Amino acid sequence: MKIDAFIELASSRRSVRRFAPDPVPPKVVDQILEAGRWAMSGANAQPWEFVVVDDAAIKERIVESRLDARKETFVIEQTRLAELRHPNSYNLEVSPNFKDAPVFIVVLGDRRTYQATVLAAHYLWGEGGTDSTYLKNVGNATTMLHLAAAALGLGTQWVSISRIWGETIKQILGIPDILDVHTLVAVGHPASPPKAGRRRPLEQMVHHNHYELDKYRSSEDIQRFLYDLRESTKPAYDRYSKDAT
Repeated sequence: MKIDAFIELASSRRSVRRFAPDPVPPKVVDQILEAGRWAMSGANAQPWEFVVVDDAAIKERIVESRLDARKETFVIEQTRLAELRHPNSYNLEVSPNFKDAPVFIVVLGDRRTYQATVLAAHYLWGEGGTDSTYLKNVGNATTMLHLAAAALGLGTQWVSISRIWGETIKQILGIPDILDVHTLVAVGHPASPPKAGRRRPLEQMVHHNHYELDKYRSSEDIQRFLYDLRESTKPAYDRYSKDAT
């Protein structure tokens, strides 16, 4: 693949919020998983495993469990300034927007793979030690799934899993307690053309040979950036705001 083609793939990938009901063939799902298998990992620990969920009844149980888990985080989200809240934090009754995806890929992590990592990682590699390396490893595999799906003309949504929700998913899918539920990747055909992507300009985030202080963002700059980011999704806020508390 030429670099221009890869950049086009990366920049065209979108987080899909509405899925069409068209099925995704098992062979295509296997291609996505094959890409995930080749993700980078510290000491080649390969801590990931994948549970493919395409049974409608099981998917419905996962979606329902998400609604229950949101009740645990709803109050916390309301402590944030309204202008900075994620749209989904406004209404407990709104169904998760990944619910119509024909396939869920549940990404698991196995912390026992810590044993593959050098001992120094526990002490010297920053806050979190080996734990941060392990999370990066599983995150790498998740990213590969998204890029592979985009290469196949499909849409995906990265659905983060809270500790509480993860425990429920374990029960639904019969996942052993020792494994972590890291991410749910919803895969399918977008119900509508994706909107244009939005990223900060490259020149604002790249420094040469030293940190260029004229590019440093103050706390106020970050807050203005977040306000602007949320303002760009104002229609979504309008949809939920009438139910805000």
